[in-house]
Amino acid sequence: MTMSDFILYELPGCPYCAKVVNKLDELDVEYESRKVPRSHNERTEVKEISGQTGVPVIIDETHDIHGMPESDDIVEHLEANYA
Repeated sequence: MTMSDFILYELPGCPYCAKVVNKLDELDVEYESRKVPRSHNERTEVKEISGQTGVPVIIDETHDIHGMPESDDIVEHLEANYA
């Protein structure tokens, strides 16, 4: 799996993002981190892929996921597919 197969949109200091990062690290999943702007108005890329501006959001090409939001859902996806 190449780095760009799994992309995490995150904001430094975001506890929900940290939860996902911890799970990615725990499962040793390689990913590309993309930091989003603090202002929701500037998060156009996140909005385009997920339909909303909250983070974290993931893209997982391997499992045909293009813009999954919600840290709980992402952690569940990681445990189901990478654990």
